[in-house]
Amino acid sequence: MSTMTTPSSIGADVPVPPSIQTLNIRKEVLIQAPIDIAWESLLEQMGPESEMPDGTKFPRVLEAFPGGRWYRDTGKDTGHLWGHVQVIKPPKLLEICGPLFMTYPVASHLQYRLTAEGKATRLTLHHQAIGLIDPKHAEGVNKGWEFMNQHVRRLAEAKASRAK
Repeated sequence: MSTMTTPSSIGADVPVPPSIQTLNIRKEVLIQAPIDIAWESLLEQMGPESEMPDGTKFPRVLEAFPGGRWYRDTGKDTGHLWGHVQVIKPPKLLEICGPLFMTYPVASHLQYRLTAEGKATRLTLHHQAIGLIDPKHAEGVNKGWEFMNQHVRRLAEAKASRAK
């Protein structure tokens, strides 16, 4: 047997649970590097080369195969599961499903699509989520994804410059 708590049955001193929210974010960046280098840099940024906007390292592990995990390993069998690889088609498409950075009831779908444009690559990120989304996360996610895309661009353009 289960019970459901509704706002009318909660006492005045108990906060009302948040309502279901959605996110729908699309970001693009043009990378001055070939698609293979951009793909490699994306995987690095999602893994060992990840960092925060202040430069603090934020390494994660990406198991780059269908069903593989994307997680933050904090050592001693602790960490945070961000999601699972749903689709991977190197060097053009990576999709992740899971909670991502949100540690509450939420489902996310993250898609990275890379498209060659001459000698450059367009990286398009699309993040959709539904659940009890914290308003602070909803506010900050745009800046976070923009930073991450720009970090991929910097990694890829540095590699392409060294390869010349």
